[in-house]
Amino acid sequence: MQIAVAAARAGGAIVARYFRDGVEIRTKESFNLVSDADVESEHMIAETIRREFPKHAVLGEEAHQDRADSEHLWIIDPLDGTNNFAHDIPHFAVSIAYYRKGEPQCGVIYNPIRDDWYLTERGQGAWYNGQRVHVGKQKLLTEVIIGTGFFYDRGKMMESTLDAIRELFQQQIHGIRRFGAASLDLCAVGCGSFGAFFEYELGAWDFAAGRLFVEEAGGRVTTCAGTPLPIGKSSVLATNGELHNAVQQIVAKHLPQSK
Repeated sequence: MQIAVAAARAGGAIVARYFRDGVEIRTKESFNLVSDADVESEHMIAETIRREFPKHAVLGEEAHQDRADSEHLWIIDPLDGTNNFAHDIPHFAVSIAYYRKGEPQCGVIYNPIRDDWYLTERGQGAWYNGQRVHVGKQKLLTEVIIGTGFFYDRGKMMESTLDAIRELFQQQIHGIRRFGAASLDLCAVGCGSFGAFFEYELGAWDFAAGRLFVEEAGGRVTTCAGTPLPIGKSSVLATNGELHNAVQQIVAKHLPQSK
């Protein structure tokens, strides 16, 4: 955990500097953006980890693609919420998780602009800025706000997400929120702000740390089909646990094939 925090702080400092000073934004594909901030932050995070653990594997969004089945695996997103970053919206994060033998052991999610820290360790709970947090206790869909996200696909997957949102609204939920940073959305479930969050496609770096945060806060995380999360591209459903079956029935109905 100490190394994860140090790496997040180092990567976050780079991201914050570029946010203040400006950065060139490039396009990877479609509406998927990348910047020097993403790349430089990832290199700094990986370097910080490997100084202490030179034999550990690193799986990152931009440049580091070690084997996902490595015994000691760090999964990092150097800048989750690049579109927000590019449009001067200070809602993004550095996300770092350490997995051992395929199971998450600790995670750090850090918004360097707001100096918000979300920390979690297996068996030690979930913590937001030094305070232990828990998922909400709501048992009815009529009591909650639900978070969601849209993958870069603007075709069938977008339509499927909108169909699921429409059906959720028909259940008289309080509202839908789309904030554009999955790691922070998962933290919102863990902190009790969202009753649930779903997205039909995310990379492992988007949810690796947030998954453990939700679980240690007392919630439940699966794929939208209700199966265990892989260490790889997947749909994601996170809830307070009480609402999992109700939300899962809806999001699974609209789940694009093979996700």
